[in-house]
Amino acid sequence: MAQVTAWDAEVDLLVAGAGPGGMAAALVGALEGLEVMVCEKSGQIGGTASTSAGTLWIPGNTQSRRAGYDDSPEQAEIYMDRLVGGTKGRDLRSVYLETGPAAIDYYDTRTDVQFLPCGRHPDYQQNMAGAAVTGRAIVPKPFDGRLLGEDFRLVRPPIGEFMIFGGMMVGKDDIPRLIGRFKSAANFTYSAKLFLRYLSDRLKYPRGTRITMGNALVARLFYSLRKRKVPIRLDTAIRELVREDGRQDGRQDGRVIGAVVDSGGRTLRVRTRKGVVLATGGFAHNRAFRQAFMPQPVPVHSLACETDTGDGLTLAQAAGARIDGDQHRGGAFWTPVSVTRRTGNWRGLFPHLALDRAKPGLIAVNAAGRRFVNEGASYHDFVEAMFDSHKLVPTMPAWLICDTAFVAKYGLGVVHPGTRSLAPHEKSGYLTTAPTLEELARKIGVDPAGLADSVRRHNGFARTGSDLDFGKGDSELNRFNGDPENKPNPCLKPIEAAPFVAVAVWPAEIACSAGLATDADGQVLGESGDPIQGLYACGNDMASIMAGTYPGPGTTLGPALVFAYRVAMHAAGKSDAAGKAMAGREERAAAR
Repeated sequence: MAQVTAWDAEVDLLVAGAGPGGMAAALVGALEGLEVMVCEKSGQIGGTASTSAGTLWIPGNTQSRRAGYDDSPEQAEIYMDRLVGGTKGRDLRSVYLETGPAAIDYYDTRTDVQFLPCGRHPDYQQNMAGAAVTGRAIVPKPFDGRLLGEDFRLVRPPIGEFMIFGGMMVGKDDIPRLIGRFKSAANFTYSAKLFLRYLSDRLKYPRGTRITMGNALVARLFYSLRKRKVPIRLDTAIRELVREDGRQDGRQDGRVIGAVVDSGGRTLRVRTRKGVVLATGGFAHNRAFRQAFMPQPVPVHSLACETDTGDGLTLAQAAGARIDGDQHRGGAFWTPVSVTRRTGNWRGLFPHLALDRAKPGLIAVNAAGRRFVNEGASYHDFVEAMFDSHKLVPTMPAWLICDTAFVAKYGLGVVHPGTRSLAPHEKSGYLTTAPTLEELARKIGVDPAGLADSVRRHNGFARTGSDLDFGKGDSELNRFNGDPENKPNPCLKPIEAAPFVAVAVWPAEIACSAGLATDADGQVLGESGDPIQGLYACGNDMASIMAGTYPGPGTTLGPALVFAYRVAMHAAGKSDAAGKAMAGREERAAAR
């Protein structure tokens, strides 16, 4: 711990990280009268959330209720108890469910961080009590980046695979209209307006300013902070925490009273009257933490922002904090990704979240050519099945297998629907094609007999409409992401129209689950279990209340914004505290 006798600046709350958790904590703190400073290690704001789908899982949210979708935190708690299991972390989960709707209403009514209900967007474990089909997922409203002026350049862009024409964002609702642009006048007009807006944007901006999904969320937070003149120091990293001299209760050093900051080649000592908030994005690119908390062999790919190197965890550990990782399953939240290749040595990752795996006419196989999973399962569950299969048969990578008719209709990874020639993608090494399944198997290095048998068995299931091996198409989630026009099962269709196609997919984390142990107000806990006064964590620096499970869309961003709200309220002396939330839940339970 650094010892400081002279200070260069003094604020109420110092926030490390300008991702959604950090910016949200800063925004609420400023609204509650605190003097706040945000320090961001990189040169842009947004972190990993900038490249995400931007969904938040908030059971009982007001936005969905207004739209007519009934849901309750009590039902969600039943679901979470079944999913996570045990009593560990239950109090924090209860507080999250209690606080969630109120926190989102706070943002929605007092800031420019506003949301829309998703309507039908099923939870990922539909076989569990308390699961819902509608009402729990919300998304940020699309945002006009022009409102930020020149500061729009400071918003980290989404991955290139999520943009078309080199810089135009496309949301999930835009896709069918763009694909069907020549099928109706309405679709054509809609598509033309998007494209003309994009052309106009490129005259002044490096990319399109109509932004959606996670990019809209971070831009809305940034815009709200700018309107309230909250200082955000880019290219600024917190290097050390400063604590009071002496000891408290004979166990812990004194409260955190500031930090030593590196900013633009200068070292600054910043004193804090209320505390330091760690929201640096988790440990995704920290080799030691990956080895400690992730499955073996440790996955080599990550969708996290490259500056997420575990700074918050490292700083807190030096202050005596406890990292909660043992009960977080694989330590992270996962998705299968394919490796994209463009010009030169540039490589990227395409996350196979929902657009292709559940569609009819696709299977996933391991090196033995055998299926190992319901391909329409959630992205997290798909990768957990990869880990399990890999213990017996090489499944890193796994292979998505389909035919060219499938690709033409639905697309495959980075290959858009309607693509006429796969030759450029095959030349780049992104996918492999062959006139027979046997030749395809040899090209990709899987067992030919196993692949042929898997396709033959799958095709039989497709004709009857029932997948007897893995139940593809049985769940609400499968059908939601399938093709409702395909009968009798929206997720099953024979793979039979040569040439055949294969794409390799690898496990990659989209966020960390293991992280700093905290209480219900985001206060970081020491090894003794007591809070380290003046030190908070939220976002991916905070150990996830989901404990490595994935209940539904928005599993990381929901808690990030809710606990950021609780952190700021506690720092401002306005916490509703865990006891009050629990009392409210118990009163309602007693009344039922």
